[in-house]
Amino acid sequence: MFFSKQLSPDDGLVSDGKSRFWQSLIGSSRSSAGVRVTADSALALTVVQNCVTLLAESVAQLPLELYRRLGDGKREAAIHHPLYDVLRYQPNPWQTPYEYREYSQLAAGMRGNAFSFIERADNGAVKALYPLHNDQIQVLKGTDLLPCYRIGGHAPLPMRLIHHVRWHTRNHYTGLSPIELHADAVGLAQAVRQYAGKSFANGTAVSGVIERPKESPAIRDMESINRILDQWGEKFAGIDNAKKVALLQEGMTFKPVSMNNVDSELLGIMKATGLDVARIYKIPPHMVNDLEKASYNSLEQLLIQYVIFALMPWVKRHEQAMMRDFLLGSERKDYFIEFNLSGLLRGDQKSRYDAYAVGRQWGWLSINDIRRLENMPPVANGDSYLQPLNMVDVTHNPANPDNPDVRARLEQQRDDILRMLGA
Repeated sequence: MFFSKQLSPDDGLVSDGKSRFWQSLIGSSRSSAGVRVTADSALALTVVQNCVTLLAESVAQLPLELYRRLGDGKREAAIHHPLYDVLRYQPNPWQTPYEYREYSQLAAGMRGNAFSFIERADNGAVKALYPLHNDQIQVLKGTDLLPCYRIGGHAPLPMRLIHHVRWHTRNHYTGLSPIELHADAVGLAQAVRQYAGKSFANGTAVSGVIERPKESPAIRDMESINRILDQWGEKFAGIDNAKKVALLQEGMTFKPVSMNNVDSELLGIMKATGLDVARIYKIPPHMVNDLEKASYNSLEQLLIQYVIFALMPWVKRHEQAMMRDFLLGSERKDYFIEFNLSGLLRGDQKSRYDAYAVGRQWGWLSINDIRRLENMPPVANGDSYLQPLNMVDVTHNPANPDNPDVRARLEQQRDDILRMLGA
């Protein structure tokens, strides 16, 4: 293995407890519906796949930047830092940055934990990031309270060699698996899907039955019975034969067969279980293709709701885990890692341009600030900021007519008025 030479001796370590560790990590549980729920079976549900891949693809496509602080609130891309190429171009020999971050978020979203092995240079700088499968990782707690990681039965690795992103946790070391935590909700959705599938595979569905009275002689010849049914279907089945009048002889009657309550509510149950799963990940209904209560005017606000309440917490988990694991202690005051979510938070074009106009007129946006927000190159002399003429710093005491600035403004107003009156 690529990390075989990095293994450290097993000294002073204690397990983080046997409270369902492997079960919480792997995500396997039996729901109250009687269905066994695993990460793979849950991912086969369309609504779970929609939610976890939506978050994974959103995190993966966001611009990720390593910045260096310049002071006075300024910053610049730290293109000369060795971590910059790892984050932006090639995390490891075979994965793109998009693929690496997508896998990390998918693992965290399904199992509550995402692990990567950190290959470091002699000076401690990150050279590469190798994704690790959750089933191979065991998290341990050392006597110094720092986590250690056992991979595939080897001696534990120190925290500095593992990048760990975790979801909500009860023990502060391993994240909870959303699938296992909500096994009943996911299991019910699986059970409904299985019931529907088996109903089509094993069930029979007829529109009605033809009954004969008891006193009529029974027809024991199956060929005669089949012939009667075939003739009935040929004359009255299908859209071309709709509304035809039928004649039944020998006291026969036709009785339609209705669906039972479970079958008639099957679509409603499937919809309800889908929305219940979407709540696990705080995904708005319209983003799992439920547009019943969505409108054109509300879609933009729902997208912003998704970014702020569903996506932002995951982004912050990744950002702060990267800051902790990738940057040395001496670097954190000068460098920071940040995802750019501004593109997702932008409104429609008219709303953006109206906001830019306000910011430009009132002096907190320059032309180049606006062009950067619109992913456009800067222009010459585009970094100046405007200030409305009727606004004066309070330190100039604008109420005092002896103030030279105020006196000049009053004289200019007087001259303008006289000019208008033709004086």
